[in-house]
Order: sequence, then structure tokens, then C-alpha cells
Amino acid sequence: MLDSPLKESAILIDEKLYQSSFKTIIHGDAKLANFCFTKDGYTAAAVDFQYVGGGCGMKDVAYFLGSCLTEEECTMSVPIYLEFYFKALAQNIDNDRFCFQDIEKEWRELFPFAWADFHRFLKGWSPSHWKINDYSEKITREVVESFQLE
Repeated sequence: MLDSPLKESAILIDEKLYQSSFKTIIHGDAKLANFCFTKDGYTAAAVDFQYVGGGCGMKDVAYFLGSCLTEEECTMSVPIYLEFYFKALAQNIDNDRFCFQDIEKEWRELFPFAWADFHRFLKGWSPSHWKINDYSEKITREVVESFQLE
């Protein structure tokens, strides 16, 4: 990978996501091609699990959105999809066991790190991939710069 600042920050990004207080079971390769949907779009099944294990749920969310949205769609729609995601999570979480507000706060803060992690993967795997775009570069640059501020 040629992007030296990102390459140098890869371990820090991974550590930041790993230190999430709230972990869930993640797919590990949550791209659109690994999900099957019913015609009405309300039911889905995941296939081709790359990694199944504990991790920050934002990794799968970022990987999924990054896999199916164009740069323009990311700019316009990622905040809307995050709102939808957290609304659905709030309706389905066991509030007797977990404080949704704490999870949401932490995961919203970790979302850019998950996006940067996906971007890092793409740059290392396929440096000319169509998903590498200015939107992802901007998010990733902000994440890398945040480590310099610490």
C-alpha cells in the first residue's frame, strides 16, 4: 500500500475498533454481494462469512455501505442510513442488559474509524478499485489526523 500515513495508522485504527466496549458478532466481509434479500427487502440472509467473531458492529455497517454506495450516494445518504441503523438497533436491543445511548454514542464515534479500516483494506487489496473515492479519502484523512492530535 502506497498511502504511507494510512499504512502507518492501520494498527491504531484496528486498536481503536478492537477497544470498543460494545462488541457484537460481525460478518467480516459485509459487502452487498454477500447478502440475499427477499423481494420486499425486509428480510436478509448473510452468506460467505469472511470472519465471524466479536468486534465493533460499525465495521460491518461501514463495509456494507461502502460496498454498495457510489461516492455521491455516500455523501448524501450515509448519515441517513446511520440514523435508520441506530433507530432499528434501538428498537431491537435488550435495554435491560444494555444502555442503548452508550452503545450509540460509542459506535457513532467509531464509525469513521471503521470506514477508514475498509478504505485501508481496499487500498491494500486493489489500489484502483472504484470504491476508493474522495469521500473515503476525506473520512480516512480525518481519522489519520485524529491520531496526530492525541
